[in-house]
Amino acid sequence: MTKADSRSGHIVLMVAHCAGMLDLVALPLWVGTLISYYHFDAQQAGGMVTLFLFGAVTSSLFFAPRLNRLNGRVAAALGFGLAMLSFIALSFTHDFVMMLLLHAIAGMSAGCALSFTHGSIGRSAQPHRLFATVGIAIGVFALGFFIITPPLITNYGGPALFRLFAIVMAVATVASALAFPQSDTAIERMSNRVLNANNQRSNLPKDRLDTRIWFMVFGVGCMGLVQSMIFSFIQRIGMDRGFGVAAVSGVLIALGIVNLLPAPLAVLLERRFSAYRVLLIGPVLQAVIALAVTQSTSFMPYAVATSVFAGLLIFTHTFAFGVLSKLDPSGRAAASTPAMLMIGAAIGPILGGTLVKNAGYGSLGIATVVIAILAVASFRRVMVSEEVKVALV
Repeated sequence: MTKADSRSGHIVLMVAHCAGMLDLVALPLWVGTLISYYHFDAQQAGGMVTLFLFGAVTSSLFFAPRLNRLNGRVAAALGFGLAMLSFIALSFTHDFVMMLLLHAIAGMSAGCALSFTHGSIGRSAQPHRLFATVGIAIGVFALGFFIITPPLITNYGGPALFRLFAIVMAVATVASALAFPQSDTAIERMSNRVLNANNQRSNLPKDRLDTRIWFMVFGVGCMGLVQSMIFSFIQRIGMDRGFGVAAVSGVLIALGIVNLLPAPLAVLLERRFSAYRVLLIGPVLQAVIALAVTQSTSFMPYAVATSVFAGLLIFTHTFAFGVLSKLDPSGRAAASTPAMLMIGAAIGPILGGTLVKNAGYGSLGIATVVIAILAVASFRRVMVSEEVKVALV
């Protein structure tokens, strides 16, 4: 029986994380393909990807409380398998309503598999280190994806993107069916005893969960919203400003290379950087970079800003994960960080598409500044306690 802390368990979880978090990598080409090859407007394309992400969020919220009651290997394999079939079907249709339905099914299926993937990571002996490992894996995956995908789409059209998605899900299906980590029964019994003890003391943690934890949820969700809102249209911004296919593809490859660095860098700097300052500065830098992407009319500022845009969120999110672990030792809040990001990410494509359709790309930068202010205000509320400040410096 495969364990999460075994070498084979690590490999399967890396594959499953890359497949489950496909949107984190594919958003620019996904939305760009829906606009360029399927001729949907920005709002329709953004809405389609939003439906995928909302499906993933709702599925994750449904399955997360049931992690210990269901067979993780079966659930992950079935989830990725259904997502694979949905993407295969998407490659054979151009009908808007059918594509909406298939995006929703794919999102719910992938969200189910991702819930069990992150549940297994959270139950490992060293969840922080394993999260960093799967973060490096998705950086490698992103690099390969940005090298392979643009030529495929150019040569074979929009359906090639969905067939590639299906291949990714197929690999995750096979890996999950063969060796998805199974939790230790003894650990589950211990977890149940802890949960029962927490239930008997349910009046103790409520105040903290209702204040600091929820402000953290809102702040991380805001950063996820900015990430998906800008990232969805990064490719189209470059193309519509005349930078050319080769140049924009090169920028996306550079982005993939940069994405290899933030997770290990955040681990190395964990004791040197104040998490308090990282959380306050992160949304500000994200807004500055977004403004450079959306307002610049020359290639170099666009290229530099685009290459570091996703990496900033990965770096900041790693510190946010550590803060949540300190505020809630039970691990429930830290385990919810994927859902936090995806709730914000689900709103981003449709919001960004609506803004682009009605007010142009420049409006994305303005919206980012407003959202950044909300994120900073939320993180400040988390840190108002001097006790928390001292713990995180």
